[in-house]
Amino acid sequence: MKRILLTLLLLFGTCTVAVADDLNDGIAAYQSNDYATALAKLTKAAEAGNADAQGRLALRYALGRGVPQDFVQAHKWFTIAASTETDKEQRDKYVGNRDLVSGKMTPNQITEAQRLAREWKPKK
Repeated sequence: MKRILLTLLLLFGTCTVAVADDLNDGIAAYQSNDYATALAKLTKAAEAGNADAQGRLALRYALGRGVPQDFVQAHKWFTIAASTETDKEQRDKYVGNRDLVSGKMTPNQITEAQRLAREWKPKK
């Protein structure tokens, strides 16, 4: 039993470190104007369930920084970040940003973004 618990702890600890590495690498790449690497790393961390990466990815799409501006993707990722985030203050920021993006979208775009967020599942 102890061996199983140790194996699980090591496995999940390794996954958490890998996601943090992807997030940090994505931030560093963005700051170095390496937008392709930043997008790849942030997307990988976001898809793994990292709320910080999800919020940063949403912001990139909302502003069109390093990616084509895409309000549907921005709304989707802000929604997912808000549902993943455990810190209330940060969660409220994601919701506020999502609401700002919503003001620039058509009803059909909002419906599509909501559908994408509902269907999203973290990738392991």
